[in-house]
Amino acid sequence: MPALAQNADAVLGKWINPSGEGQIQIYKKGNLYYGKLVWLKSPNDEATDKPKLDRNNPDKNLQSRPILGLEILKNFKFDGDNVYEDGNIYDPKNGKDYSCKMTLNVNKLKIRGYIGISLLGRSEVWTRVK
Repeated sequence: MPALAQNADAVLGKWINPSGEGQIQIYKKGNLYYGKLVWLKSPNDEATDKPKLDRNNPDKNLQSRPILGLEILKNFKFDGDNVYEDGNIYDPKNGKDYSCKMTLNVNKLKIRGYIGISLLGRSEVWTRVK
């Protein structure tokens, strides 16, 4: 059993998205996995030179929080086969939450965000930050 737990924790660490605009730190709380935005290529709004805010969030109370430091991955469970399921991903670009599944392949992490069923969604591959 300890080998399985160790394998599950292989996802921990920093990952960069395909555009190179952001890095996400994946960490564990209890038996679930989470990720937060820990680095942005352009953390500040060009017009104001102040930190970019979560302006597109449908919750007016959350629109003033900075995007940097935002927890965008929540509640992922390890299923035992390099897959992390039943989680959600938040997209600050549109203020929406999506169901999400992550599949780990050594230094690549396939992120599949979807609404309803996994067939209808979008995938991208994040790369481990050395």
